[in-house]
Amino acid sequence: MELNYSKLQNGSDIRGVALDGVEGEKVNLGKEETFRLTRAFAAWLADKTGKELVDLVISVGHDSRLSAGALKETIVETLKYIGVKVYDCGLASTPAMFMSTVFPQYACDGAIMITASHLPFNRNGFKYFDREGGLNKGDIKNIVLAAQSDAILTEFERPASRDMKEPEVRDLIGDYAAHLRSKICTEVARADKPELPLEGLKIVVDAGNGAGGFYASRILAPLGADVSASQFLEPDGNFPNHAPNPENKEAMASICKAVVENGADFGLIFDTDVDRSSAVDGKGKEINRNAIVAMAAALIAKEHPGTTVVTDSITSDQLTVYLEECLGLKHLRFKRGYKNVINKSMELNAAGIDSQLAIETSGHAAYKENYFLDDGAYLATKIVIKAAQLAQQGQALDVILESLEEAKEAVEYRFPILAEDFGPYGDQVLEDLTAWAKAGSVTCPSCGDAVKLEMVEPNYEGVRINFGAEDLSGWCLLRKSLHDPIMPLNIEVTEGTCDQILQLIKGFLSRYDQLKL
Repeated sequence: MELNYSKLQNGSDIRGVALDGVEGEKVNLGKEETFRLTRAFAAWLADKTGKELVDLVISVGHDSRLSAGALKETIVETLKYIGVKVYDCGLASTPAMFMSTVFPQYACDGAIMITASHLPFNRNGFKYFDREGGLNKGDIKNIVLAAQSDAILTEFERPASRDMKEPEVRDLIGDYAAHLRSKICTEVARADKPELPLEGLKIVVDAGNGAGGFYASRILAPLGADVSASQFLEPDGNFPNHAPNPENKEAMASICKAVVENGADFGLIFDTDVDRSSAVDGKGKEINRNAIVAMAAALIAKEHPGTTVVTDSITSDQLTVYLEECLGLKHLRFKRGYKNVINKSMELNAAGIDSQLAIETSGHAAYKENYFLDDGAYLATKIVIKAAQLAQQGQALDVILESLEEAKEAVEYRFPILAEDFGPYGDQVLEDLTAWAKAGSVTCPSCGDAVKLEMVEPNYEGVRINFGAEDLSGWCLLRKSLHDPIMPLNIEVTEGTCDQILQLIKGFLSRYDQLKL
């Protein structure tokens, strides 16, 4: 067969169409693809660990997607046939799957999480882990290449002497919940009721019908929190209420409303597989995007003064001020992509530069103290601990971010690249934009005034420009999408409007006939 699995690679993940039902989207992640990819991952893991297949232990789990059961069955049967010991962890979170390589009662060599994060119901995918964490882009590329080779079909023919081990069903999410409960009990000292450190707190959890409902029922409630106002905890791969995505406006509006209407102390919201989270304070204000980065950093600032926080490229100037001037930390604005920020933070530590946190504005937060695992439930747990400590002092969560200034307006536009060879085309646009910005000023088409331009350097992704005029102050970042033929443009202003900057940029971009404005 002529196969091309490269389209299934999405950075460091596998993602594809697993169900029919959306016009124009054919299934490309079915039984055959899953079978081949599973064999390829097992071969990669055996090669890396130096173990025989029969000596490997691999855990398998999934979120609430409709196609999860069928894909899991194929994965489990494939691993079973080639002699691998399998732990069937059922409904789980992505971070919990990694922890199956850490928890001594599991000690897995690798893990497979079946998820496509916040993507629509018909999509699904795989995240692979070994004991060092999630696999990198290069590892996935090698697995994809092996999977599409027909050698993968004959390489693992099972000798008669090789036993097929029956999968073992394990309550991983229960063990993971116990791990987080223990952390809360340890850090929230309450002499009167040590077993109920969260009594008196009312917390809204919004799981978006993904896999995160356990956080309310198996972590918060057993420790005394009132979770009665929580919503969409039931796993449902149709996602009938809102997209399971903290970046989704409807999702955030829904939890903000629930917090206010129910008089809750704060709220927590997760994506489908719980590797991302954001929050809402008791006044119904979002702790999201730049604010969730600020919150995550504030929670470690006292213990790690001067540490470097690595973020993605679209964070605000106000966030930099908060991190560096209010918290006394350092801010390295790097690239989009959660693996990019995590790898950069790890690289800094290897070079002797302390970096305790890598976080994207999307809510992927990875702490050094937690294996640099992007774990929405771990971030939520640190927020819960801080909220409980503040409550004992008669304070609320919103005091943490009192000094964080916010942009007047922030928007994102996404311009499709129509050129077939979209990578070089986007590079040329960015090269020309650099030259345009370095001219130092541009005339505003609406008022005729000069607007000052300043290139932001160092800058690790795309072109970031500061704008200055009497009635306009802000910045923009034009970059290439990590995987798609799209150029996202982010704009923020503290004076004037984003539309003023948009019109300046569109004036420049109008010369490119293969860029759809």
